[in-house]
Parts: sequence; structure tokens; C-alpha cells
Amino acid sequence: MKMMLGALLAGIVLDLIFGDPQHHPVCTIGWYISWAEKKLRARGGNLRKSAVFLTASAVLLTMTASAALLFILSRFGKLPLFVGMAVMNWLGLAVKSLASEARGVRDALGSSDEEGRKQVARIVGRDTQQLTREEVIKATIETVAENTTDGVIAPMLYAALGGPVLLWGFKAASTLDSMVGYMDERYRDIGWASAKLDDALNYIPARLTAMLLCVTALLLGLDGRNALRMVMRDHDKHKSPNCAWSEAAAAGALHIQLGGTHAYFGKTVEKPTIGDDDRPVCIEDIDKVNRMLYGAALWMAALIAAGWIVGG
Repeated sequence: MKMMLGALLAGIVLDLIFGDPQHHPVCTIGWYISWAEKKLRARGGNLRKSAVFLTASAVLLTMTASAALLFILSRFGKLPLFVGMAVMNWLGLAVKSLASEARGVRDALGSSDEEGRKQVARIVGRDTQQLTREEVIKATIETVAENTTDGVIAPMLYAALGGPVLLWGFKAASTLDSMVGYMDERYRDIGWASAKLDDALNYIPARLTAMLLCVTALLLGLDGRNALRMVMRDHDKHKSPNCAWSEAAAAGALHIQLGGTHAYFGKTVEKPTIGDDDRPVCIEDIDKVNRMLYGAALWMAALIAAGWIVGG
């Protein structure tokens, strides 16, 4: 356990320093999901049954590959195993890269609204061509808040519980959800199992993330009490049972309103609003939510470090 948590702390440090590499292992998982989806669709039959196979195979293959790699490294001694675990943990986290993408939108908006729309299209699933400047900022804040859960806190939690193998099982489930876990006509049948698994795996992390964001907001001089109030009031204002928790914390801390109606794949999707429209958003809010992201990550790292010390 001590080695596992130590490797996780090392991985967190590596992520904070280097961010994501140019060629990420998630791309390999994505390639398999795309390939398997095409094969299952071509085969025909009941796509809802195929969805279970797609989800289970992607997660189990990823975990098996992770376990095999660690087993091979263990044959060379504790140091290669520790380094391998640390690197696998690093690659499973997204603190620096998420913050960097958000800053990219901020910088692009400094040039023009059109550049901001192009940049935010890299990190959101909605249609961005008609977004106003305010909507671009809100989309960025929502993405950072939501991905603080599934890109940072959840991977840390699963790595702490089961090392890189469990972390990468979660990453496979998260990748499945981002690729096929939609409820539109095309993906409703092939993606339902992926969506349900992602909901289940993020259930506890989403609520933990919301609490960490509220504490962070208080320490940063933002309105942590209002963040908690919005979490308690608006945590269920989303089709997903998890997404609104962190978004409500961000909205409350910044005294802004998120959510609402957006276009996805050319279709208008009605969503409830989250938070109160106390003031218009501004570009500085992107930096504020980034600081909340880092704060939540550091709080989680502190909890892991405490476990490492106690475990010794």
C-alpha cells in the first residue's frame, strides 16, 4: 500500500510539472472502442447486448494490459516497478493539461471571439459556431469544473484504492462514455452500458470533488459558503447524476449561472440552469476556476499523502 500511494504521489507531481504527453495511451483505448463499435454495428443484432460487450471488453482489456505491464516491471525489481507505476499514474491524470486548455481559450478570446469559439471546440461536445463571448467563457468553466471530477479527483481516488490497474480501468470507462455514452438516436443503444458504468464510477468522486471545490473556494477568497449552498440546491439539475455537483460548486463560488440551453450535433438540448445569475461572467473567471481545479487536486493529494504517512 505504501509503495502504491508513493507512486501515486510521484505521478501527481509529474502531471503538475509536465501535463499530458503528445502521444497519450488513451488514444489506443479510443482506437479499440472505435474499431469494436464498427465491428459490432456491422454484425447487426441487438445493439443493447453489444453495448455490454463493448463496455466490458474495453475496460477489461485495459486493466489486463496494465496488470501485465506492471507484472513484467516487477520482475526487474522494486525500483522499475515504482517508476512504472508513477508514470502510469501520471498519464492517468489531467490537472495541468486541463488548466492549459482553459488558458488557451482565455488567450484566444484575447484575440477575438471567433478564435475563442475555435479554441473551446477542442474541449467541449456542444456546437460552438454560434456561441457568444459569454457562452464561450461559461463553456470553459463548465468543462473545467466537470473534468475536475473525471479527469483529476476520480483517477486519484481509484489509483489510491487499486493502483494504476484500477485507475486505467476507470480511464477506459471514461473514454467509453466520452465516445459512445450519448443518449441520442445514434448512440442510445450501443452506448447505454458505457454511460451507466461511468455514472456509477463517478458517483462518489463527483460528490467528493464538490466538497473539495467548496473548501478550496473558501481558502482562495471566493464564496465557499455560496458554493456549498449551490451544491446542496442545484446538484440534481443535470441529466447526469454527477455533473452538476462540481458545476454547482464553481457557479456558487463565482456567483454566476451555468447550464441552460445548448446545441449538440445540430440539435437543441434544453438543460436547467445551475447557480444564480448574480453577475455576468468575465474572462478572469477562467483563471479563478483554474485555481479551484489546482486547489482541489492539491487537497486530494494531501489526503493521499496522509494515507501514505499513516500507512508507513
